[in-house]
Amino acid sequence: MRKLFFGDNLDILRERVADGSVDLIYLDPPFNSKTDYNLLFRSSDGLAAGAQALAFEDTWRWGSSAETAFREIVAYGGAPARLVGSLRHWMQESDTMAYLVMMTVRLIELHRVLKDTGSLYLHCDPAASHYLKMMLDAIFGPTSFKSEIVWKRTNARGTKGKWPALHDVILFYTKSDRFRFSTQTGPGDINRIPHTLITGLDGRKYQTYELTGPGRTKDGESGREWRGFDPSRFGRHWGQNEAERDALDLQGLIHWPSNGGFPRRRAEDPFDPAARLVTIGDVWTDIDRLNQSAKERLGYPTQKPLALLERIIRASSAPGDTILDPFCGCGTTVHAAEKLGRGWVGIDVTNYAVKLISERLSASFEDLAVEIDGRPQDLADAAALASRNKYQFQWWACDVIGAQRYRDRKKGPDGGVDGEILFLNGPRGVGRIIVSVKGGKALGVDAVRELRAVVDQQGADMGVLVSLADPSRDAINAALSAGVARTTHGEFPKLQLAPMSDLFEGRRPRLPVPAPAALLRPPKQAKAKRTNQLSFTFAFEGHRYSRPVAEDGVVLDPKLLVG
Repeated sequence: MRKLFFGDNLDILRERVADGSVDLIYLDPPFNSKTDYNLLFRSSDGLAAGAQALAFEDTWRWGSSAETAFREIVAYGGAPARLVGSLRHWMQESDTMAYLVMMTVRLIELHRVLKDTGSLYLHCDPAASHYLKMMLDAIFGPTSFKSEIVWKRTNARGTKGKWPALHDVILFYTKSDRFRFSTQTGPGDINRIPHTLITGLDGRKYQTYELTGPGRTKDGESGREWRGFDPSRFGRHWGQNEAERDALDLQGLIHWPSNGGFPRRRAEDPFDPAARLVTIGDVWTDIDRLNQSAKERLGYPTQKPLALLERIIRASSAPGDTILDPFCGCGTTVHAAEKLGRGWVGIDVTNYAVKLISERLSASFEDLAVEIDGRPQDLADAAALASRNKYQFQWWACDVIGAQRYRDRKKGPDGGVDGEILFLNGPRGVGRIIVSVKGGKALGVDAVRELRAVVDQQGADMGVLVSLADPSRDAINAALSAGVARTTHGEFPKLQLAPMSDLFEGRRPRLPVPAPAALLRPPKQAKAKRTNQLSFTFAFEGHRYSRPVAEDGVVLDPKLLVG
């Protein structure tokens, strides 16, 4: 299975994912009431989808959704109901309590869709890990807890009044004792030489290993004395029978310490520090976070390294298994699953995320067809999305129309601006088209007049009004009366209406060619003053553009201009 869902993961889990159908779940839900959630959805060019943060921002606040989730947990009963009841009595209706009830209803569904042989890994930071562990204990059972993995994701930086935060926590749970797990190994630290090395007769170093194992045996030869050594005195037993030990000794593969200590088995080959493999435990320091220059970086601040997900998937699944990520963000989990030959299901609530994941997978795997379930395919789907989540409808509509920027809700009311399209307008610089989206059941003349006023007030060149409903005759006439906009690309209607009925039939507004995003990046701050006045000049659509480098420090990669 390769399936990408656009929508609320709670609804999709309940309606589209069957009981006991998933082998491995990884989730990395956002948490931090003080986080600038716009960072979660900023594209690599810094232009798109900042406002999509609202999808998470509103989820982690106490309101009607949190109250509904709380009542559903109480109706579910058992340990989860008792736990959230106690926590609410203590925390009241705080942001953290809202986060916990919204997570708990989802964890209940994740437990349902997980196979009896399946595993779950929940990635979080220390601010939430202790609460989430209690929830997982209540839902999965305390004995289902297997590990708390500490991932050292960064190096220490100066902080005031506390130890620098260096790590994330990954909680590992299984649904039963019949789970799949493969021990993982990695290169050992070449600077840490094992104390169990010996020098052979040939002068080379060899690794040695215990001949005994823990546990005393009352009967059988594994507990008997051999050549004067009795392991039962120390609560241990021999790991091989006497004939096998004698054979190893004849081959020179048993080391007899000169101080009279217990014999040890010697490795056949000399010790090579570079080839040494060690078992990976629950503290991971060998996988770095993605730095600013990492090739796999997509500009997603919460993006996790591919190696991190590959380790989890290798350890707790097999080729052909199904991996689920209900908060799949930029798609690292599904990318790793595809790379390792697993099936996968990814869910995300933002249109930008599923679009980014689709593009990422298509660029990484030749001939991979990514199916996105939940994006509107007809007018009825669009109406359902507008009814379910007006903001997601606005962002999806902006994407359909080709808007390059979405409004930032954190800067206040949108003022009639839901998105914008930028184009290079010759000597006049960068032209701007304001996009407004209306999801109501009717579109009258007032909406057109409002958009015209915004276009005039902000000095934009044009405006496009995208609507769920078909416009009235008065609305059409009001748009026509706005006149035309003259650009270096020609003349265009100053106001254009784009009802969904037209968009689904392939009829789109006539607009200038949008500017390449790479040319619209915000200027970088100059790192040092330059004595010479330099400028960067390029041509586009028959016009020349020039920007001073010394003043704003802009540096454009010439490769971005090819084609």
